Amino acid sequence: MKQLSLSIATVAMAMFAASCGQPTSQGQLVGDYSNRMNYKAPAPVGMVFVEAGVLKSGYSDQDIQNSMDAPVRTFNMTGFYMDATEITNAEYRQFTNWVRDSIAHTILGDFKDNDDGTQTIDWANRLKWSDPDVQDQLMGMYIDATQTGTGKKELDVSKLEYVSRKFDLEGSIMNPGQPRTSFDIKKSVKVYPDTTVWMKQFAYSNNEPITRQYNWFPAFDEYPVVGVNWIQAGAFCNWRTLLWKGEREKRKLYFEGEFQLPTESQWEWAARGGRQLSPYPWGGPYTMNQKGCYLANFKPNRGDYSADGGLYTVRANAYWPNDYGLYNMSGNVAEWTRSIYVRDAYNVNMLSDMNPDIRARLSETDPAWQRRIVVKGGSWRDPAPYLNVSYRDYEFADTAKAYIGFRCVYEQVYGGITNNSGRASR
Repeated sequence: MKQLSLSIATVAMAMFAASCGQPTSQGQLVGDYSNRMNYKAPAPVGMVFVEAGVLKSGYSDQDIQNSMDAPVRTFNMTGFYMDATEITNAEYRQFTNWVRDSIAHTILGDFKDNDDGTQTIDWANRLKWSDPDVQDQLMGMYIDATQTGTGKKELDVSKLEYVSRKFDLEGSIMNPGQPRTSFDIKKSVKVYPDTTVWMKQFAYSNNEPITRQYNWFPAFDEYPVVGVNWIQAGAFCNWRTLLWKGEREKRKLYFEGEFQLPTESQWEWAARGGRQLSPYPWGGPYTMNQKGCYLANFKPNRGDYSADGGLYTVRANAYWPNDYGLYNMSGNVAEWTRSIYVRDAYNVNMLSDMNPDIRARLSETDPAWQRRIVVKGGSWRDPAPYLNVSYRDYEFADTAKAYIGFRCVYEQVYGGITNNSGRASR
């Protein structure tokens, strides 16, 4: 009996040892690395790395509007990737064409069955737009020739709606008693740019030619997209995330983070290019170099938009980049951030001193003053003081302008806190 008890005890000890740690741990604390992936995360195409560091944020030159809303403060910033240029017409067109094609595939029933029982669009099935049968089935996507004013059938761009889906992690954490499904946020967004902004915002000016061509003509492919409001820019970021994530997961590759609009502080940190308290991305205090050439696209003189080489916008990679490799952080088009505009945010210490951010969670019932979003950088129509990287301006979230565009940021946490550009093995 004693021998049997010893045998049972020996088996129990062996089972206990086998259940603790790895088989080769020999009872020692050696860590569990079963989830290790030998993979180096790539830099997203078209983006450059902005290193972590200390930002001296706030007015470094004259406060042109005397708003006194950005005194100098010190923030610690983690690193991130940022688009080297503003999002271009060609890049945004990839988004709207994807939405157009996904709607067409849905109408035609082009789906494939997945292993988990769900269905997704079969993108391998190419759309035959010129096929008469396809044209008949997609009739609802077009405006009839008798209604267009041109005598030709046109795509009804008002029907290009993208359904964004995002999990509100912060909201879930701050409300632990509510089911997580309450924070699965879905929004339907009309994504086609407002191409009429060139005429609506400049009265008594012949802007009909650029209105007709800017969004689609090949010569403007590399120019920054305009006529996109803050909500549409957010939908673009959501689509860009899911597009890349889907392709990487299909190949069983690691994916981290998401594409977003930059916070106000991220934008300012990137725009300075490592030059503390300098008024412009290139330093300053002048907007010309020693050869007398302007360093950005803005309105240099009264009534003279073209002295700097651009009457309206210019190519997104025009002029010299700042020291991080970012083009046109000042001038060309002003840029949306994801931060809500609060005038006294700097003064009353609403902002954390580490990665400061005031996020906007907007609804249709919010009053207008709560729908103000920070816009940075100045544009082709602004005088030099508006190009100051510390200058704060705002626009309403559902408003599109001919002088506001955007660019995205992408964060990889490990690389962002170690300045390793996300190149460490995962």
